[in-house]
Amino acid sequence: MALNELKKATFAGGCFWCMVEPFDELPGIEAIFSGYTGGDLENPTYEDIFTKDTGHVEAVEITYNPSVFPYKRLVEIFWQQIDPTDAGGQFNDRGEHYTTAIFYHDEEQKMTAEKSKHELELSGKFKKPIVTKILPAKPFYPAEEKHQDYYKKQSFHYKLYKKGSGRADFIKENWGIKKNKEKLRETLTDMQYKVTQENGTEPPFRNDFHDHEEEGIYVDIVSGEPLFSSKDKYDAGCGWPSFTRPIEKQQIAENTDTSHGMIRTEVRSKQADSHLGHVFEDGPEDKGGIRYCINSAALKFIPKEELDKEGYEDYKYLFR
Repeated sequence: MALNELKKATFAGGCFWCMVEPFDELPGIEAIFSGYTGGDLENPTYEDIFTKDTGHVEAVEITYNPSVFPYKRLVEIFWQQIDPTDAGGQFNDRGEHYTTAIFYHDEEQKMTAEKSKHELELSGKFKKPIVTKILPAKPFYPAEEKHQDYYKKQSFHYKLYKKGSGRADFIKENWGIKKNKEKLRETLTDMQYKVTQENGTEPPFRNDFHDHEEEGIYVDIVSGEPLFSSKDKYDAGCGWPSFTRPIEKQQIAENTDTSHGMIRTEVRSKQADSHLGHVFEDGPEDKGGIRYCINSAALKFIPKEELDKEGYEDYKYLFR
């Protein structure tokens, strides 16, 4: 496959407002559209979906480069946004047009999706059966402009909606790491525990990765979830490792921090809820102007030569 050959991926995960953000700004993602698919009515409108028996569901269509970002990872991210046991809709959104499905565009996607669904069933994560359908793709009709990139256009309302609908709490409860603080005290160093569990800050310059230059990825010391790449690391002169962006934005949570008489944006890992550091708007302008200032004690480094060995083979694309 050519390195620049693009493909389509289509997912229905309930309200399409909430299905754009998790995939947006990932490497290799060329475009994401909210829309309607699965039914027979041509060019349906938002009103049609609610008032007519169109057979359509709300969905997102993603144009991506599989040589940069594999379909397997897209499917994994999809599962982590939904309740795959709900046959009647998603969270507070009820009705057939809110049901979940993976629409495959070729046999390879079909096999990947079915394997991933089977693995989720075997994992025992959910007590109820997995009811998300895996179906051949049908014509996709983009939704009205006001529904595109809704999480950016109406960010305040979007956050309230995602929380109020029950989706945000479900994701945190079912896809977060259940932490045993006593066990963590035994497995982490004092500094690692202080930083990740007590929102501490390690000394500048006297930490493992502030001047580390080896190629690889940095993962959460608690959960192992991939967070940052050496490709986005730079020397900000602050004494802590600095990055212009995370590997995948959806692995990072940002919260307002008013401690120490300041107003800052705290950075935490999404799954393990580990305190990582803070994000500032004084990064390199040619890289977006953002600086993620991260504690070394919150990180574990995986050299690029050991990605396969350590189970991070999906991230080799970062170093091609």
